[in-house]
Amino acid sequence: MALKLRLARHGAKKRPYYRVVVADSRSPRDGRFIDIVGKYNPMLPKDSEERVILDVEKCKEWLGKGARPTERVARFLGAAGLWEWKAGNNPIKGKPGAKAEQMIKDKAEKAEARKAAEAEAKEAAKEAAKAAEEAAKEAEAAEKAAAEEAKNAPSEEAPAEEAPAEEPKAEE
Repeated sequence: MALKLRLARHGAKKRPYYRVVVADSRSPRDGRFIDIVGKYNPMLPKDSEERVILDVEKCKEWLGKGARPTERVARFLGAAGLWEWKAGNNPIKGKPGAKAEQMIKDKAEKAEARKAAEAEAKEAAKEAAKAAEEAAKEAEAAEKAAAEEAKNAPSEEAPAEEAPAEEPKAEE
């Protein structure tokens, strides 16, 4: 039987309150326990003395019998000077999972494709602007050429319109 010093949750919904208990490691978190060795109220401010209350004598006794604390309880015992607590280092914990990595990769690919499409659209807009500018220059040149032809062409006078002949009046 492996003994654990761990937290058992009590209190109302969204108002947690924990007991520090000695329990068999196989029993449920809030299930059967052997002894209560302290209390923890996370709702109190961190500098409050009533936030963590440990029965030091019971803790020493159970640690002497081979009980091992969980990470959180080890932190409390370290603050009380009963256990040497070292911060855990799990660099893998912070890494994203396979699905998250795939989503990141897909997002990067979409961003790359979007940037390429924007660059392509800019190039197409520049080409269209150049083509429109060239077309405008050609139209202007054609207009000037037409104006020059009109100036240089010999001016033929249009024949004067003759007055219509008078119709003979019908006699009555």
